[in-house]
Amino acid sequence: VQLQACGGGVVQAGGSLRLSCAASGRTFSNYVMGWFRQTPGQEREFVAAMRWSGGGTLYADSVKGRFTISRDKALSTVYLQMNSLQPEDTAVYYCAADSRSIVVTRAIYEYWGQGTLVTVSS
Repeated sequence: VQLQACGGGVVQAGGSLRLSCAASGRTFSNYVMGWFRQTPGQEREFVAAMRWSGGGTLYADSVKGRFTISRDKALSTVYLQMNSLQPEDTAVYYCAADSRSIVVTRAIYEYWGQGTLVTVSS
C-alpha cells in the first residue's frame, strides 16, 4: 500500500485548503482511511476518518464543522477539505489506511503517507 499526500501550504487564518491522499497498491473497499496531524514534540492526533465503502465518518471535536473527509473511488483518492483554518491547525498532516474495517481514532493504522505541512498564519 502506498499513500501519497499533498496539498499542504501556507494560508491565513480563516482560509481553506484541501489535502489529497492518493492510495495505491490494494483494493481499498474494506479499508478505513484516516487523517492525523502532528506538531513537534506532540503525539500524532486524530483528525478524521471514514470507511472507503462509505459511512463510519468520525471527526475530532476540534475540527468538527470545519473539516470534511471524503473519497473519490475512481481516482482512489481521499480528501480532507479544511475550512476556517486557525493557527492551532498548523501541523504536518498524515493520511493513513487500515484494513481492519473498524474506524478508530488512535494512531494504530497499518499504513501511513509521508505527511504534508499545513501552516496557518494569524
